[in-house]
Amino acid sequence: MAMIPGFFNNRSRDIIFDPLFSFDPFKDFPFPSSSLVPRENSAFINTRIDWKETPEAHVFKADLPGIKKEEVRVEIEDDRVLQIRGERSVEKEDKNDTWHRVERSSGKFLRRFKLPENAKIDQIKAGMENGVLTVTVPKEEVKKADAKKTVEISA
Repeated sequence: MAMIPGFFNNRSRDIIFDPLFSFDPFKDFPFPSSSLVPRENSAFINTRIDWKETPEAHVFKADLPGIKKEEVRVEIEDDRVLQIRGERSVEKEDKNDTWHRVERSSGKFLRRFKLPENAKIDQIKAGMENGVLTVTVPKEEVKKADAKKTVEISA
């Protein structure tokens, strides 16, 4: 058996690269491992969201392929918590179909983000295009203090 560079060989145990091996780097963290989550709940973990801050706004982008905008809810709760939720339906099965592989996730998803104090929560906008949800949260202008401030020295 040929060894792959970077892996070690030990008489009691040979470690080789196995593309089917399921490595879970988060197995010791206090949240469910993706390998332990039932398929119907896997969309919760697989919903990836980017959050960037520009000079004008906080922008959230979520990849939601195959989900209609009517199946997604964007809400503000508890005075500054942005909540994005939805559900991806399971494809209907036909008795005559033979599935060889099922990798797309389905089920409910929910993500929450605590917005900073400078967020204008009354002016949030959301749009969906080509399976990408974009939520834009405008920012209030932060007044910059003078670069120099003289401090009076007392006696």
